[in-house]
Amino acid sequence: MKYNKIAASALLALLLPLGAQAGTLPGMRGSDHLGITVPNMADAVDFFVKVIGCDASFDLGAFKFDDDWMQVHLNVDPRAEIKRFRMVRCGYGTNLEIFEYAAPKQAPRPPKNSDVGGHHLAFYVDDMDKAVAFLKANGVKVLGDPSTFKEGPAAGLTWVYFLAPWGMQLELVSYPKGRAYEKGAKRLLWDPRAPAK
Repeated sequence: MKYNKIAASALLALLLPLGAQAGTLPGMRGSDHLGITVPNMADAVDFFVKVIGCDASFDLGAFKFDDDWMQVHLNVDPRAEIKRFRMVRCGYGTNLEIFEYAAPKQAPRPPKNSDVGGHHLAFYVDDMDKAVAFLKANGVKVLGDPSTFKEGPAAGLTWVYFLAPWGMQLELVSYPKGRAYEKGAKRLLWDPRAPAK
């Protein structure tokens, strides 16, 4: 009996991917994509490709159903329609799945960070000053000046928020010399400077 428990434990350890723990999502490898809804697909893809530097990938067409499929599967109004959605790759980070919806009572503005469901998407840049100057030269609204953490685990990280043309909150981050937490950390955060690690 004791042998079987040991063998089962060893087998379980072999089956779990690196970083996964018993009792967590089986087979989880990392994030695949972030889905965002925009008011105009062409404008959004144009912004992510021409300003941010992402690469547009495939277009997935439209979804519309006469029954309650949209509500059951996507938690939206049953009469909501995905007019178009498209995949976009942004460097070494997660992919974006960009949606253009038409829906009854659709909120016209994205949530603020302080709202439940609030969010932002951050892009790593090598040179903060050059990146901010580029955004401003392209008419992008940058919120204040870059801030740098001088103390604590994030020391070494410089960041600034900016807005997509439709109001979505985005962020630039840079930490070319690393962050303080890295010294002595048992497990490092994924780092776009060394994407294979």
